[in-house]
Amino acid sequence: MSENIRKWPLWAGIDLVLIVLFALLGRREHEHALSISGILMTALPFLIAYLIMTLISRPWVTINRLWPTGVLVWLGTVALGLALRVAMNSTAALPFIIVTVLALGLFLMGRRLVCKLVALRSVKK
Repeated sequence: MSENIRKWPLWAGIDLVLIVLFALLGRREHEHALSISGILMTALPFLIAYLIMTLISRPWVTINRLWPTGVLVWLGTVALGLALRVAMNSTAALPFIIVTVLALGLFLMGRRLVCKLVALRSVKK
C-alpha cells in the first residue's frame, strides 16, 4: 500500500496521457486538425470523467487494481465522458461509443494488466 501512496499520481498521469492519446488518434483518424487545443478539447470530457472516477476510487490504495476498481474507473470514464461530451454540444454516435469503450478499455485496463504482470513477475523472483 505504501508504494501506491507514493506512486499513484504517476500512474494517474500515465492514464491521463493515454486518454489524450485516444483523442489524438481519433482526431487523426478522422482527419481533424492535430492542434494542442483541438486534441485537449476532444479529450476534455474523458479527462474530467477519469479524474472524478479515479478520485472516488481512493487511488492511493487502488490505482493499479484490475477488479473491481479498474473496471469501475474504465466504464465510469466512458459513461461520464460520453455524457459530458454530449453536454458540451458534441456527438456520441453508436460507432463512437463502441470505439470509446474498446480503446479506453485497452488503454486503461491494459496499463493495469501490465502493472499486475510485472508485479507478479517480480514476486516470483
